[in-house]
This record gives sequence, structure tokens and C-alpha cells, in this order.
Amino acid sequence: MRGFYPIGQDMADHAETQTACVAFSDDGIEFHRPELDLLPGDGGHNVVFRGYEGHNFCVFRDDNPNSSSDARYKAVGGSGKNRLFGFQSPDGLHWHRMSENPLEVEGAFDSVNVPLWDPHAGRYRLMSRYFHQDEDGQGARAIQSCTSDDFLHWTRPKPHLYATDDPREHFYTNATVCCPGAEHILLSFPMRFLPQRTWSMQGMDYPGEGLSDAVFISSRDGVHWDRTFREAWMRPGLDSRNWSHRSITPAVGIVETGPQEWSMYVSEHYGWSDNRLRRLLIRPWGLASLSAGAGGGQVLTELLMCEGGALRLNYSTSAAGSIRVEIQDSAGTPIPGYRLQDCDVLFGDELEGTIRWKGNQVIGIREQPIRLRFQFEDADLFSLQFVSQ
Repeated sequence: MRGFYPIGQDMADHAETQTACVAFSDDGIEFHRPELDLLPGDGGHNVVFRGYEGHNFCVFRDDNPNSSSDARYKAVGGSGKNRLFGFQSPDGLHWHRMSENPLEVEGAFDSVNVPLWDPHAGRYRLMSRYFHQDEDGQGARAIQSCTSDDFLHWTRPKPHLYATDDPREHFYTNATVCCPGAEHILLSFPMRFLPQRTWSMQGMDYPGEGLSDAVFISSRDGVHWDRTFREAWMRPGLDSRNWSHRSITPAVGIVETGPQEWSMYVSEHYGWSDNRLRRLLIRPWGLASLSAGAGGGQVLTELLMCEGGALRLNYSTSAAGSIRVEIQDSAGTPIPGYRLQDCDVLFGDELEGTIRWKGNQVIGIREQPIRLRFQFEDADLFSLQFVSQ
């Protein structure tokens, strides 16, 4: 996490006095600041890095099975145009540059750039900041990605691509992670910045211009990103000090803090003296949902390859709500035995509820494309999974 930043100093982003610090936790809920005394002159505090790159020092544990023990932790840090450096550490406390030169990655790196090991792809990914220029010359903060086999040599960054009708918005940070338990899916929580907006409250001095919130996007390849849920994933809320620029910035990481909860963290009160991190409680795999009210609704999936097994849903209904599922062939014809009228009504609130058709949960369909037709009443569907028997 960021430590000292020389507010008000000219070229503060490039100051060598900037620091990165560490806090420890056994449960992801309560944290403490250790007395480390690692660097001269830090007074025994929790500083683990001092230098220009401390501006946005972003660390991850490297689970690459081929990574050496002295590089179990890796990080990137830097600021300005084309000046992002790679670091490694055996313990997350003692750091050194992997090269004296910046990584050969073009971009504008003055906010948090996210490195990670992608176990599904078998390579490192770097989600970084750059400025996108539209054909009309208008610019916007945006995200790009590149990959590497060794964390030193990177492919040319590719701008993130969205649907053609998605609005062009400023994405300031990205907080990208591999989805726990489904690592082939990348999840990202960009801080959306609106520089043209200001908000003020009587009796409060507004610290700068612009507003921000957080959105949710996902990808299978790190380049093409889905924005099905365009609404804010997290709003500034009732706290007036969150209605400022660069507040509501999701931190990197999802932590399982209980059998039925994930924890995430978000920066609040940016620009105020009490800037802080807040813990968020998240339903496992419940980051977004397909939802229907009491009037009901339905949705038809794209083609899926079925390999048999059982269909389990992460869902929630009211006491009067319900979910039913129909399996169709690629032509859209209901498959006998799996029609909507064959489906037992599912209601309740479960992370892994099993769909049954006349009491049968085993899907006797293998190696053929299907579609799932969902019918909802006063219900939310968060995620689904085919499970082998």
C-alpha cells in the first residue's frame, strides 16, 4: 500500500522519498502494521520500499510453478510515460529491481498497474494505464494489457476492447484478478472517473474536481471485455467525503474470509486527511446477477457445450419466488425430459443449488451444444456450473 507521498511538492509523482508499506492479517479482517526497521531512517515502521516507484507499487504472490524461491513475490511500480519497473522479492519484504531499465511497455503509468500470474493461460499478465485517443482527438484514460513468459519481456500492449455500443468512459485503475475457482475468467473493477463533474456540500471544502465510482467487467482473453452490467458496481453512497475525485477505488484482490463470504477492499475519502481502505463483504461468485421481479422474466443463454453431470446454480429467491430451467438443442427445440414443465421449481438461497427435472439431477446429454432457458420470478441468478457426477 502507498505510504508517504509529498503532497504539494513539484513533480511529487517522481519524488524518491515516496514509500510503499505493508500490513499483516491472518483473516483478511483485522490488520496490523509491523515494526520492521528494514530501511535506514524509517523509524522502525512498516515501510518495505522507498523510491520513485513507490508511487504505485503493486505486489502479487507469484504462483508460477517455475518461479524461483527468491522471486516468489513480484511487483511493478513507476510513473510517467513508459517508465514502469519490475521487482522481485523472496518474502514480500525485501525488494530489488529485476532490471535497471524500465519494462519495455509503453503507457502512462501514474496510477495502479496490475501484474498477475494467470494459471489458465500459463503466463503473466499486466493490465496497465494508457491514454486512448478517439478519432475526433478526444482523449480518455483507458486500460491495456500485455503478457509475458518471464516477467521481463512483454508483448506489445493491446487496448481493451468493448462492445461497439458501450460508452467511452475514463477507466482510471483496473483491479484485475483471476476469478477464484474459475481462473479462465478475468474479473476487473475499474475506477470510473468523471472529470467534468463536481459535487459540493454546504460547509465542506471540496478537494479537487471530478467524481468517481467503480464498475465491473469480465473477459476470457484479457483483451475483449464484457460490460453487460453498465451500472456502477459501487456508488459513492451517503458518505459525503466519497463524492470526490478518485474515491471508491477498488483495491486488487479477492480474499475468502469465510465459507459464505468473500472480502474485497476499496479506497475511500481520497483527498481528505482520513483517506482509508474499507472492507466489502461479497457473496461468493455473486458480483452481479440476472434479476427478475414479481412479474417474472426469462433469459436464453448462448450455445454451451454440455458434458453431462448436474447443473448447479448460485441463486436467491424470495419466499414466493422461483427459478426453472429448460434445456434446448442448438436449434432452440426443448429436449424431451428437460422441458420447462419437467423442471422442479427451485426456491431458496444457495451457493450451489441443484436443478432437477422430475427429481432427476443428472443431465444425460453429452458432447453436444445446448442452450439454457431460465424462467425467474422474484429471483436473482448469480452464477452457474456444470458438475460431473
